[in-house]
This record gives sequence, structure tokens and C-alpha cells, in this order.
Amino acid sequence: MSDKSADSDESTTSIRWEKDVAPHDYEAAEAYLSLRFDEDRAEKLVKRLRAAEITQRRANDVLRACGREPLELDDPGVRRDLITIARGQKLSPVLVVYEKDGGPDIADGYHRVSLAYRLDPFAMIPLRIAASDIRKEK
Repeated sequence: MSDKSADSDESTTSIRWEKDVAPHDYEAAEAYLSLRFDEDRAEKLVKRLRAAEITQRRANDVLRACGREPLELDDPGVRRDLITIARGQKLSPVLVVYEKDGGPDIADGYHRVSLAYRLDPFAMIPLRIAASDIRKEK
């Protein structure tokens, strides 16, 4: 598998991305993960996300690996992100966690991945991926 540097820009979309994840996106990821796992596990996953390096994956691959269908352009969150990029502003990279028992999941950024996919399914998405075997952590 070819890992693309977060600095490369092979995408044909007009989406511009921030160099790093917005702080509130970690909070959103923890809120989502706390619905799937207990608070301690969610917190540890977010800690791993913060430590992970930014990499890139294609929008279609992120959705397919996470078992998600792309949201439509008229979804309120996707529309909000579309307005953001239409104003020339950048979007925050996406946060993905990989659980040994459950596979990968988008912890934060589902709307951003969906928007990128709707504009170009092969768009490169900057993201942090945290693989986890939390049970072995102290």
C-alpha cells in the first residue's frame, strides 16, 4: 500500500485542508467514541489519535474500509462543509480509529469525507489513524 504524504496534492478537488486537526475535533471524536466504548477507552483512543502522524487515504477507500456510505450533498453537515470550502476556508483532517474486534471507524470527519467523495471519489483525505489494542494498555 502506498502511503501518501500529507503535503502531496494529487486530488482534483478544490478542497483545501488544514495541516493539523482542529482541537474541537478531538473532543467530538471522544464524544462519539464514548458512545461506542467506556469513557476510559474513548479517552485512550483519542490520546493515540493525537500522537498519530497525519497521512492520506482516498475518500472511497476510507468509506469502504469503515463500512460507511457517503452522505448526500444536501445533508446539513455536508452542506456546512461545502459552504466552508466555497468561502475558501480549509477543512480539518479526519480522525479514524481501528479496533481489532471491529475494524476501522471514522471517529470524526464523516461529513468531510462524504463531501470529498461527492466531489471526487478518489480525493486524498488527510487523516490520523489510531490502531488500538487498548486492553493491553495500563
